[in-house]
Amino acid sequence: MGSGRWSTDVYTAAAGYRAATGTSAFAYSDSGARKPHPALDPYGVTVRESRDSTEHPRSTPIAVLFDVTGSMGTVPRVLQTKLPQLLGLLTRKGYATDPHIMFGAVGDATCDRVPLQIGQFESDNRMDEDLARIVLEGGGGGQRTESYELAMYFMARHTALDSVTRRGRRGYLFLIGDEMPYARVKPKEVKRFLGENLREPIPVEAIIAELQRTFDVYFIVPTAAGWGGDREILAHWKGLLGQQVIELDDLDAVCETIALTVGLGEDAIDLDGGLADLADVGSTAGGSVGRALAPIGAGRAPVVRAPLALGPGGSGNERL
Repeated sequence: MGSGRWSTDVYTAAAGYRAATGTSAFAYSDSGARKPHPALDPYGVTVRESRDSTEHPRSTPIAVLFDVTGSMGTVPRVLQTKLPQLLGLLTRKGYATDPHIMFGAVGDATCDRVPLQIGQFESDNRMDEDLARIVLEGGGGGQRTESYELAMYFMARHTALDSVTRRGRRGYLFLIGDEMPYARVKPKEVKRFLGENLREPIPVEAIIAELQRTFDVYFIVPTAAGWGGDREILAHWKGLLGQQVIELDDLDAVCETIALTVGLGEDAIDLDGGLADLADVGSTAGGSVGRALAPIGAGRAPVVRAPLALGPGGSGNERL
């Protein structure tokens, strides 16, 4: 997947139509859906692909999977309203070449009807359509754990990225949540929700190590939401991912945080340059984003902007 180009005009027209007709941007969920939309159901899925094409010759895969339990259910609504800004920073500011964006959602496989939803990697307005299909179940188990490990298992074993196989460049995976993963991937949950057999449980540390072969993995914690300020949860994720745990004090700044993290990872910007870009596009999120990304951006040398090479071959800054 990943063909076509994003059109802000198409997005704006769709938003205008919804406003005029009183239609929700999340009509599938708000109509009372209690099972995953067929386009996002991971059961039986062999692979989600981010492929190069003549139109997008140097694809950059970016997956955003968010917890939709409890207070975290507002995250997709924020993302949906800020999609144009996210795409604008990634493309017009040159943070990433040919971004392919996937959206998905995570719940609790021990008690939710819809604990995992996974869209396609898209480069056009179909990414907005995938967001609109997500079921905002709002459940969860209430024990400070959700099934992030099941989502990471899917991303590790059911994605195919040309950026990795052709250029040795990992994609980006952003998990957004406020709780801990379960300690292991469980065979019975893999069977029930993915339709495949897993011989034995996989420790979460092992599935993260496998996942990191193809993705730079970040966990964004909105500190004002639910368990977001819980120090044990933060310490647990930092033990798993180190400095790639991002504490964000303003949920409305999530799109800007994702965009600048990608820009830093691609060596397209330093943190000061990214914050200047936010001001340039009229975003007021600079303070929150600056605080969130200070541990990642610290010590990076200033970046001299130059046109991104789109020709064949490596760019000289491969991360693998």
